[in-house]
Amino acid sequence: MNKVTLIVDEKDKGRKLRDYLKNEAEFSSRLIRGAARDGRISVNGKVVTLRYMVMPGDRIEFDVSKQESQDIEPENIPLDIVYEDADIIVVNKRPFMVVHPTKSYQSGTLANGLLYYFQEKGEDCIVRLVSRLDMNTSGLILVAKNQFAHMALARDMHREGFEKIYYAIVHGNMENSQGVIDEPIYKPDEAGIKRVIDEKGQRSVTHYRVLESCREGDLVELELETGRTHQIRVHLAHTGHPLFGDSLYHGEEFGNKDEEYIGRQALHACRLKFPHPRTGEMMSLEAGMPEDMEKLMEKLRSR
Repeated sequence: MNKVTLIVDEKDKGRKLRDYLKNEAEFSSRLIRGAARDGRISVNGKVVTLRYMVMPGDRIEFDVSKQESQDIEPENIPLDIVYEDADIIVVNKRPFMVVHPTKSYQSGTLANGLLYYFQEKGEDCIVRLVSRLDMNTSGLILVAKNQFAHMALARDMHREGFEKIYYAIVHGNMENSQGVIDEPIYKPDEAGIKRVIDEKGQRSVTHYRVLESCREGDLVELELETGRTHQIRVHLAHTGHPLFGDSLYHGEEFGNKDEEYIGRQALHACRLKFPHPRTGEMMSLEAGMPEDMEKLMEKLRSR
């Protein structure tokens, strides 16, 4: 499974290999250059240069394996693995876990755990994050296990069919049972982390649908059309319905009572849908609502 195989069609007769890989196979220039430099591209069993002129029926083999290392300390951390194959791994991240080491969090991150997991399996992989979540957001994270898979998933992320779905529990009741929030998000302070709605920001689009209404809050399903930092949190706060437990974006009117309900922002990445980087097959993976959000809903239903 270390090689991606392509068969040249009649219409591509006489094209340079570089052009074929870039335009027909939609490989990135960086990926093509690196593989060619390492001698990882062959045609009909022979390593060739990128100037090679492809012919109908040519069998191109692109070796995705590559010797790599990462400056992250492997740590034996339990992982909830939802799906894995030679190209990707999808993990259901628990709340309060940082995704990747930072100055403040050098250990205990998802990346530390993944690197240990790869090494224990004898796989020469580094951690290539395709999606990310805030420390206190739980749910599905997609990770590529090689450069080819990362390139393909990053390329396809903004295409039709790639879906990122979330559960959120918000204060109060949404005005409409479903709708679209289309508001630009801007970071006013370079040193801070908080975002605001501002025309100077990037266009940001969130689709929502209310799944259940209680007197004090709604369970909402959200789909991201764009993927800005804190997008869901900022958009929901802007509507006047911030997430339970979101101390950064909740309004003054909600005070500090959230701690009696939940100890973090009530946001969970519940579903991912995407084309597999190697086969193009549509993958659909799910992770049910975590225990703390289930308990929050039980409290809201009982009030």
